[in-house]
Amino acid sequence: MDDRRRGYERGAAPLPFFVYGTLRPGGHNHAAYLHGRTAAEEPAALPGAVLYDGPGYPYAVDAPGAGPVRGELVTALPAAYDRLLIALDLLEEYVPGDPRSLYERIERDVVRPDGTAVRAWVYLAAPRLAAGLRSSGTVIGGGDWASHRLGR
Repeated sequence: MDDRRRGYERGAAPLPFFVYGTLRPGGHNHAAYLHGRTAAEEPAALPGAVLYDGPGYPYAVDAPGAGPVRGELVTALPAAYDRLLIALDLLEEYVPGDPRSLYERIERDVVRPDGTAVRAWVYLAAPRLAAGLRSSGTVIGGGDWASHRLGR
């Protein structure tokens, strides 16, 4: 497998993941994909993005100056990182360079509650999907999928 597919440069430290939907603690994909594979999970926010409602899961879309989207910063156990990256790419229907991808995995700065910025992988809606959401999607006010699902 080449390093572009693995998602990081040879010798570089793996990035944590920023999760904002079904991968958050309590979400149905958290237990299936993250349980037992993480070293740390902590609250974080993604500035410069808006959250849209989807068919049972949300989409984050770039929106400079907007946001933040609320979620968790998840650090994988080193031994689980490669397999987790592949599993999350499959879950998010992300294939590097494929215009049919549902999401794109990109590096973004996310912010911890103390204001510390951390570089992380974030799955954002792919360009074609993002354009449709911007024109006719339903924005999730407050950028918090968990609160939205609970009707808060």
